[in-house]
Amino acid sequence: MLVKPLFHDRFEAGEILGRQLGGIVAGRNAVVLALPRGGVPVGFEAARTLDADLDILLVQKLGVPGHEELAIGAIASGGVRVLNEDLIKELYLSSLLIERITAREQREIERRERLYRQGRPPLPVGGRTVILIDDGLATGATMLAAARALRTRRPDRIIVAVPVAAPETCEELRQHVDEVVCLATPDPFYAVGVWYEHFSQTSDDEVRGLLELASRERAPLRSA
Repeated sequence: MLVKPLFHDRFEAGEILGRQLGGIVAGRNAVVLALPRGGVPVGFEAARTLDADLDILLVQKLGVPGHEELAIGAIASGGVRVLNEDLIKELYLSSLLIERITAREQREIERRERLYRQGRPPLPVGGRTVILIDDGLATGATMLAAARALRTRRPDRIIVAVPVAAPETCEELRQHVDEVVCLATPDPFYAVGVWYEHFSQTSDDEVRGLLELASRERAPLRSA
């Protein structure tokens, strides 16, 4: 498999994405919610380009014990849970087991929230245009869970925005949010990482540092 990367790295992809979003959210009270970890560098540059606030929305997959790659649902910041009821019935999983899995992943979300936020509260999103950003979408299951969780916080508008995605995933997400922006939808898609020249794992320290920097840069505007 030989493909030509579309982006140098996540930061470049975020800047290009931000420029594309400019005509869509211009003049709106927008906030970027990035999905850690890989979505944070993309979201950081997109928010900078848009002159918008940046925050995170954490999502944890609910995997079957012993077969964690098989997801029966997901849980997001705020305790919102999305379940695949058909798969749960097919696997004969008890409600007790599902609650145990959920509790474990909820503890992980709370741990990561403390790690990344360093005491900063989540930004308000009610009545605002919210842009959900990740570094790319393969199946889109995590992004769909994020969008469903976000609905409970009553934003005015939800936009999913990514640099690259499988074409069928972009089309599927259009049924669940107000707008979808996918800069590139290569077919065949292969995987998110092949479309970046540099796609090293984003560390927890990098996520924490970018969120802190964004908060410092926006602080004078919020207090004005």
